[in-house]
Amino acid sequence: MSSMQARLLFPVTMLLVGINLRPTIAAIGPLLDGIQHDTGLSDSGASLLTALPVALMGICLLGTGRLQQAIGRQRGVAAGLAFIGLACLARWVWPGVGTLLATAILGGVGIAMVQALMPAIIREQAGSRSAGLMGLYSTVIMGGAMVSAAASPWIGNLGGWPVALGIWALPVVAGLSVWLMLGPVSKTGNASDGLAIHKKARSWLLLAFFGFGTGGYTLMLAWLPPFYTQLGWPSTTAGAMLGVLTFAEVIAGIAVSLWINRFPDRRPALLLAIAALLTGLACLCMAPLALAWPAAILVGLGIGALFPLSLIIAMDHGTNAAEAGAIAGFVQGGGYLLAALLPLIAGLLRQALSDLTPAWLLMAGLCVVLAGMAWRFRPGDRISLSA
Repeated sequence: MSSMQARLLFPVTMLLVGINLRPTIAAIGPLLDGIQHDTGLSDSGASLLTALPVALMGICLLGTGRLQQAIGRQRGVAAGLAFIGLACLARWVWPGVGTLLATAILGGVGIAMVQALMPAIIREQAGSRSAGLMGLYSTVIMGGAMVSAAASPWIGNLGGWPVALGIWALPVVAGLSVWLMLGPVSKTGNASDGLAIHKKARSWLLLAFFGFGTGGYTLMLAWLPPFYTQLGWPSTTAGAMLGVLTFAEVIAGIAVSLWINRFPDRRPALLLAIAALLTGLACLCMAPLALAWPAAILVGLGIGALFPLSLIIAMDHGTNAAEAGAIAGFVQGGGYLLAALLPLIAGLLRQALSDLTPAWLLMAGLCVVLAGMAWRFRPGDRISLSA
């Protein structure tokens, strides 16, 4: 395949890769009641099915530079997809508590490998269009969550929860096959010095911003459906609500990808996203039944814009593809470790109080913190890795 053909096909291939980065996590929530019933998992144990892969994503992403040097971007993405596919397949063939926890780790490592390497590839391929393409990539990731969250309870009703968790190996096979056929799309590149990144105060600000914002995403993936099944909703309706939330995320992500290149100052978009998330959380706290669907839409719009915007502002701070990839890897690495805490805290609160409202209140407080952080991201800010 010529380099021109590869460049033209890259956006399509990127979408086929990105859509596989959330079903291993997003399919769990709507099926959680059945999984707990069959396996005896407690609320705190069940929270690990989301917290573990998110934490592993963070740990692996902190080693982005070493991963890039060891196996290269192209092979790293392929290996990550293979791990995700194996995790899904194992859940289908060997259902059980041990398998669920082991595949949470394996899937988290696979997702981390792909997410660590794709930002640099996108920056290298897209150049000045990288913000828009990064927004589209992030939107497709959320689209994978939407489809799996909405479909998994229906598949579970037909074939059982092991089938509903394992069937997501099929799109992984498709994505991996196309990625391998595409051939080389990226130079190996030189990884930027990770030690230089962690010495910069701005790096930690970006990390915290990404972590708190993504914490809202992982919190909803893990506990929104169980919150509503506890209120009396059937699992299919609760799964549909998560599907509506993720559909709103996709709409917001598409809007970001289409419009963000026109606005060098990202702060108005960031503050609008945070306001939508905060309003949705207020609906969940004050009137969870009466305002359920508006809450899902508002939360989805807020999270859906925050996720790509957080990555875009991180990449904005790099002066070239290697630096942007290294910064994005550091920010995602520590950020996902922070994000993993929220579903775990929510599981502990639910186990102790039989209520998830305190978790929504905690996230609402973090929205106020996020707004203060967002105001500091001025246009033209950079992180100098050479100093």
